[in-house]
Amino acid sequence: MPRRTALLPALAATALLLTACGTEHAGAGNSGTGTAAPPSRTQVDDPGKDGVRIISLTLPPASPSPTRSHSVSADRLAVDSEIVASYQVTNKGTEALTYSIVFTFMSSDGGAMANQTTTVRDVAPGKTVSGTVRAGALPPGTPRVTQAKVLEVTKVPAGEAPAAPGMCPASGIRVSADRGDAAMGLRVVGLHLDNCGTHAYSIEGYPLLALLDDQDRPVAGVTILHGSGGITTGLGPDEPPRPVSLAPGESATANLVWRNTVESGTPVNVTYVRVRANAGAAPVTVTPHLDLGTTGKLGVTPWKKAGR
Repeated sequence: MPRRTALLPALAATALLLTACGTEHAGAGNSGTGTAAPPSRTQVDDPGKDGVRIISLTLPPASPSPTRSHSVSADRLAVDSEIVASYQVTNKGTEALTYSIVFTFMSSDGGAMANQTTTVRDVAPGKTVSGTVRAGALPPGTPRVTQAKVLEVTKVPAGEAPAAPGMCPASGIRVSADRGDAAMGLRVVGLHLDNCGTHAYSIEGYPLLALLDDQDRPVAGVTILHGSGGITTGLGPDEPPRPVSLAPGESATANLVWRNTVESGTPVNVTYVRVRANAGAAPVTVTPHLDLGTTGKLGVTPWKKAGR
């Protein structure tokens, strides 16, 4: 079924001006100096895209002006921005999905002031789930946030989603990908295999990979190389696969390695990578967003025990 990385239009929201000075928190009274206006909640008429839409944006009153009797601490205001976006996720597909959504909070000129990522798990077919996301702490001097939008949406079958933090799948093996590293066009994303179960787990060889685009279609024209030597010598010489035995609580790692060089041809982007730890393992779909350029190559290193 389709999965799309969505860019939703910027959703403008206006802030209610403060009606009284001399308070640090929206809605909190300050004896002798008046009462601050409550936060402003603005409904958003957004048709949505790819099943995700923002329905309202709540903003605090404008920062009050300091008075002789009570000064306002910018650091204190930065700790609790009180900026909240309410959203809905509707699964229009035929199987349960887990969504990863990046929200961005912006100033009036469209500049991004904060990004927040939310995971919405196990949304059943035809169901709508509501939630809220906070902009969080903003540094002192940050321009006032007046807008929010959905920056990115990825979704995978619920049964293939990486386990939630602190949770262990029934298999006892947790597979995930990190955020990666990039330098001078070289990209490296780490795959992590954690034995979170109660029995030892043995593995040998390379992760088994299937590359998918943002429509969940297999990506053609990319050769998966065993080792990183065909991509770079910067990671050291390739080592052959060795048996790895993981006791409960131990982990193994492997790397995805590529360059995003663009020459002639059409650049290739891989949104999803379906990973099997070995031939008999259940698949886990991660979203590393591989920008392979026109190189047509992706290297994968063998599993090795973490810390070695």
